[in-house]
Amino acid sequence: MKPTWKKALHAMVTLGVMGGLVSGCGQANASSASNASNAPHSGSASVKAKAASGKVVTLYFGSYSVTQQIYEQKLFPMFQKYWKQKTGQTVQFQASFDASGAEATAIANGLPVDVAALSLESDINKIQKAGLITHNWKDTPTHGMVTDSIVAIAVRKGNPKHIKTWADLAKPGVVVDLPNPATSGGAKWDINAIYYATLRHGSADQAKSLLASIVKNVQVLDKSGEASMTTFVNGVGDACVSYENEILEKSNHLKTFDEVIPSSTMLIENPIALVDKNADAHGDRQVAQAFINWLEGPDAQRVFMQYGFRPVNPSLKAEAAKQFKTPADLFTAADVGGWTKINDTLYSTNGIWNQVLEGR
Repeated sequence: MKPTWKKALHAMVTLGVMGGLVSGCGQANASSASNASNAPHSGSASVKAKAASGKVVTLYFGSYSVTQQIYEQKLFPMFQKYWKQKTGQTVQFQASFDASGAEATAIANGLPVDVAALSLESDINKIQKAGLITHNWKDTPTHGMVTDSIVAIAVRKGNPKHIKTWADLAKPGVVVDLPNPATSGGAKWDINAIYYATLRHGSADQAKSLLASIVKNVQVLDKSGEASMTTFVNGVGDACVSYENEILEKSNHLKTFDEVIPSSTMLIENPIALVDKNADAHGDRQVAQAFINWLEGPDAQRVFMQYGFRPVNPSLKAEAAKQFKTPADLFTAADVGGWTKINDTLYSTNGIWNQVLEGR
């Protein structure tokens, strides 16, 4: 294990033998690695993996903190069993979980992750700009996405502050929990939803003013979306802006607190990518790509749905429509100009977010 791995880890879990289920992957030769780089969804991994059957290989995985439980408790063990039965191989996972922006920076700076499943497209692009992702990671059946969600508001049981809209978060006496976009991908989704929902139905001045008013009701900008939700669960705050999946999970599907879905909010699209340079260096490209393909398939997507995520697999859309509410104005990053424009408008040095903080 490289020293940078140990130094950069925020949290690490090593999953080996689990009640007879173990995980494994084979070595990819230079030729197969090159071919896979050009066609990551070629489907050749299962054939080539048979030649390496029986070998034990470690897969290095990095994701944002909100997803830790679902991977550790469900998806890692399920894939281990699936891959063992399919190929006879044994996969061991070593995984790092942190705020998405912090995780992306760690990977770009040397954390040797083979598969990165992060909160934002721009976080994956950061790794790509570091020269570690060399293929078109969005050229997949799901356009590089592994889960969807929406930005929603967690409120206390019975909604005592009568919060129904983004504007209600700016009312005097409403304490709002919100993470910091400097480290958290979830925070950017939250801020995007507030700003652009207001902009779509008003003006830029109104959007900036509302964001500034809400931020004045935030006591602490937590490092990650998970940290903000933990703050809320611990009894601090009247409302927490968060992923819907995090709200559903932490409330035990709305048994301990409630969810408000504003009529205009943003679709959260969470990307996943094979990190070419690391996977090739470790010789585990085949199983890394197989893991990504499996996560996008119906078995894993149904597990994500159990944890409140909306599926990206088209075969589950009808099923999802019965489980999740669709707000009247559900918009995407593309609908508001894409991530380059969003980052320039909101999060650049002279962006609206920094202006809001300066006036706080």
